[in-house]
Amino acid sequence: MNFDLSPLWISLKTTLTATTITFFIGISAAWWVFNYRGKNRNLIDSLLTLPLVLPPTVIGFILLLLLGKNGLGRLLQHFGITLIFTWYATAIAATVVAFPLMYKTALGTFKQIDANLLAAARTLGASELRVFWQIALPLSKSGIIAGTILTFARALGEFGATLMLAGNIPGETQTIPTAIFFAAEGGEIDRAVIWVLVIIAISLVATLALNAQEDSNQKKQAPKRYLLPSERELNAVNKSSASLTVDIHKHLPNWTLTADFSADSYPLGILGASGAGKSILLRCIAGLETPNAGCITLGDRILFDAKTHINLPSCDRRIGFVFQNYALFPHLTVWENITFGIQNLPKTTRNQQASQLIALMHLEGLQNRYPDNLSGGEQQRVALARALAVQPQVLLLDEPFSALDTHLRSQLEKQLISILSQYQGVTLFVTHNLEEAYRACKNLLVLSSGKIVANGSKERIFERPGTYFVAQLTGCKNFSVARAIAPQKIQALDWGCTLDVIEPIPNQLQYVGIRAHQLIFSAKSDRPNTFPCWVVQTSETPHRMTIYLKLHQPPHHQDDYHLQAEVFKEKWANLKDKPLPWHIYLDPGRLFLTTE
Repeated sequence: MNFDLSPLWISLKTTLTATTITFFIGISAAWWVFNYRGKNRNLIDSLLTLPLVLPPTVIGFILLLLLGKNGLGRLLQHFGITLIFTWYATAIAATVVAFPLMYKTALGTFKQIDANLLAAARTLGASELRVFWQIALPLSKSGIIAGTILTFARALGEFGATLMLAGNIPGETQTIPTAIFFAAEGGEIDRAVIWVLVIIAISLVATLALNAQEDSNQKKQAPKRYLLPSERELNAVNKSSASLTVDIHKHLPNWTLTADFSADSYPLGILGASGAGKSILLRCIAGLETPNAGCITLGDRILFDAKTHINLPSCDRRIGFVFQNYALFPHLTVWENITFGIQNLPKTTRNQQASQLIALMHLEGLQNRYPDNLSGGEQQRVALARALAVQPQVLLLDEPFSALDTHLRSQLEKQLISILSQYQGVTLFVTHNLEEAYRACKNLLVLSSGKIVANGSKERIFERPGTYFVAQLTGCKNFSVARAIAPQKIQALDWGCTLDVIEPIPNQLQYVGIRAHQLIFSAKSDRPNTFPCWVVQTSETPHRMTIYLKLHQPPHHQDDYHLQAEVFKEKWANLKDKPLPWHIYLDPGRLFLTTE
């Protein structure tokens, strides 16, 4: 039997051509759709995926209409070009049918990348091309390799569209699948069996390569391998001070973020419950989210202005961002992470600046390690060094200590406070830990459901919170519904007592409050704001005791109390054995009056 090998060569040439074309076009289309935020995104995605669900013969017929004599083919004939029933038609059919596999695999892989990694690259000044080439593509390597192998297998097995568009011309358009079909139809079963075995062997090799790639990806591991900073070291990353002014509105599904504030060189702590809008606010400032209205200015630079349609990209804003999960690039070493945003500098300058930051953050000896081989504290310091490397005018810290244990958190907090005390730029420090915010920041801003409910010095906000919500958020546990009965006197209805106050009584008075650590146990019972009290129950931490107190009379059950007092255990040791009732003094200077 004279056996013609041309279907094998035609199939391999067609498949390799189709795979190469779909590799570049499919990945490019996937990256564009991944970043596209227009209204027709789902429609575009559906159209690009359509060849995956349509029968190949339907695809072939559509291509025949488009490229035949009634379509583009008529125009091509004027240039002496014919596509139908040529090898080019074979390659086109295989490319169109295989394209969705490459596109959907690449798109799915891009979606699995931590969005903060891409955002971090943009805030470090990387262009979109560099974000794709140095971050997205390396992190998507395994998925793209798998997509390429699947695309190769799909193009190799294409039959229906090829037959419709290119026909079955031996030696020119006859691929292995068409050779199998016509051999079986002509009764040449032995020839068909041989081609079936050939295509099974090629497909099996592709499948084994896919499985080997997946196994390799699972087994792959990254290579194995507290002094305070000086002012001179910090000068390497400092820049001229600037003020940040924010006045924006950002519509979200359940509420609208409305932020109007300014910040200077003193760190500004941003407090709020989960979902209050803290992180969205930072992302708007960094250019990772676009407000619906308003403006953002940094010194004399306009970062965003809805009216004049100014919206600087993240890479041009000079804003350093330390993300909650640090967003270190997992495929880059510590050194490469820190220098990612300063690749435009001369090598000598870049190395000098990176070395200063490594010394500043006490990362010596870790330069060649990958993020997976670092502790949480080391990752946090690398993220901070990377953000400072670009010499940002604004430093955004999004709960940088949330993933750390208590001991490490305390150590790094001290180091961060030291750095921020000498950093000349604007710092916004998002946290839900009020003690952390109080220690690290001079000024505080409190958010609730996208609205600023308090903004000012930390002392003023803690001493005179103004509203019940702000008082609660800043840690106050003792409240009573209140009403004014004289210019400097109120009635605390829940506590059953009348109190002298110093603070001016607001017109919309709702509550009186006092913090647990500001209650005073008094030996005197005859001065104003002093009341007998009984201990209901206690709760302890390693250093403090919380004492639940009932005023005026003994309690009836464990939940029958009015106030919580907090004292150090040394104080409790001297207090606990004294006979009841004790007397508690509510200092008029410590009482604060709040509205709803």
